[in-house]
Amino acid sequence: MPKIIVLPHPDVCPQGVVIEDAPVGISICRVLLDNDIGIEHACELSCACTTCHVIIRDGFEALEEASDNEEDYLDRAWGLAPTSRLSCQAMVAEADLTIEIPKYTLNHAKEGH
Repeated sequence: MPKIIVLPHPDVCPQGVVIEDAPVGISICRVLLDNDIGIEHACELSCACTTCHVIIRDGFEALEEASDNEEDYLDRAWGLAPTSRLSCQAMVAEADLTIEIPKYTLNHAKEGH
């Protein structure tokens, strides 16, 4: 099973972490949550927001392509990069991944908008 390297994030994962043996076919978001990494996920993993946006720094090519719906939401994400994905939609494949959780997220529910 692949590993997921999570780069340090000041609030969610200050030291960074390596998740060994990530289950294939499970969303990156679910794997993070199951490993006590509190990534935001305002829409409960339903591809209806951008709060679980991550940037895949290594292993992007191993992931299946994003759907049109995911691409539409990604266009609204803060800090969008060519290798951005919504972690609720990107399923772990056979390759190791290195991910960065952006410093900011757009969470209208949390911000009271």
